[in-house]
Amino acid sequence: MFVSEVKVDVRYAETDQMGVVYHANYLVWFEIGRTTLIKDLGFSYAQMEKDGFLSPVIDANISYKKSMRFGETATVRTWIDFYDGFRTVYSYEILNPEGEVAVTGQTHHICVKKETFRPIRFKNYFPEWHEAYEKAKKQGE
Repeated sequence: MFVSEVKVDVRYAETDQMGVVYHANYLVWFEIGRTTLIKDLGFSYAQMEKDGFLSPVIDANISYKKSMRFGETATVRTWIDFYDGFRTVYSYEILNPEGEVAVTGQTHHICVKKETFRPIRFKNYFPEWHEAYEKAKKQGE
């Protein structure tokens, strides 16, 4: 399977009163990982939006293993866990500087027309992107 990696420096504003990364910020890092994966596969989420489509999150889950702190650098690993031409499930691991898993999670997405918010079959509107996703998910099967 194709795994994308991106580094994220933990900023002070992302921490809470206890000095650790506030839990909701990991969802922002998931988004960074997802858009990096899309870019690494040769596509642009921004261009998809310009073309009149969105890919909203319809479900998300996160499991916290270890705290991350200001000044550390996180590694966000992202891959396609499930894809059927309609739904996509991205999986994530966030590693601390020692390479230990700090957070794992998944986000589930569909693709909709921006103007109507009606779901579409992704593979019908983005056939090249569809083929890249099929290839990326099958590499690990």
